[in-house]
Amino acid sequence: MKTRTLEFLRNLQDRCSRSRRWLFVAVTTLCLIPLNMRAQGIGDILLLLHNITSALQGPIGDALSEMRKVSTAVNNFRQQIIWPLALINQTRTFVSATRAHYTGLMSQIEGLKNNSATLALPMQLESMFRSAQSGSIAQLPSIYTQVYQPLALAGIAQPVQRNLMDIDDAMSMDSLKTAMVSDQTTEGMLTLADSLEQQAMSAAPGSASMVTAQARVADLETQAQLAKMLASQLRQEATKLAHQNALLKQRSLATQNLQNQIQQVLSHP
Repeated sequence: MKTRTLEFLRNLQDRCSRSRRWLFVAVTTLCLIPLNMRAQGIGDILLLLHNITSALQGPIGDALSEMRKVSTAVNNFRQQIIWPLALINQTRTFVSATRAHYTGLMSQIEGLKNNSATLALPMQLESMFRSAQSGSIAQLPSIYTQVYQPLALAGIAQPVQRNLMDIDDAMSMDSLKTAMVSDQTTEGMLTLADSLEQQAMSAAPGSASMVTAQARVADLETQAQLAKMLASQLRQEATKLAHQNALLKQRSLATQNLQNQIQQVLSHP
């Protein structure tokens, strides 16, 4: 037991001696590094920083200065020639003044009610086709029939007369429905026009082309709606001509029948 203890103590002493020797070697090596080598490394770093600073102040700095001059010249050209700030402010002031002058008048015009019917059913029908709401189109045939009477039965009117009644009612309701859709579209166009006016008062320089594009699109939609209204009017006029022609045909047929009857009477002994 004593022998093992002595052997352990010797090994521990040897290990401590080795650790001390390695530490001593490391410290001695660091101390032996020449001071001029450490100073040379710091000098290289300082030289690199000096070269970077000189490059930034020299060629790169000159290039950045020229770029700033070009950018300033471009901005001045935009503000003075392409989008002159004084004229833009003048235009905004003009739009604002025009809008303030006419907004009240336009509101009064839009608020005018020209409904003229006085009885219950005609008032309901007139309010419906003046409502500018296409969602109520499905209710139009029912109220229209109550006001203008339903189609005559087959035993009461002749087939030709019933056909004329039916097509006349159809064209009348078609025109009323088209007018309701047109009024609703007009309301949307007025809202869009108001929005474009507000954008024109606060539009940033260079965005006029976008506002103009929106106005052109709105103008095309308006032209398309006008074309639809013109087509509806042409259909209505064509129906009127066809109706008048049908009456002429009936009269000529009645005249021919009357002549045949007269001939029969005269030829009777």
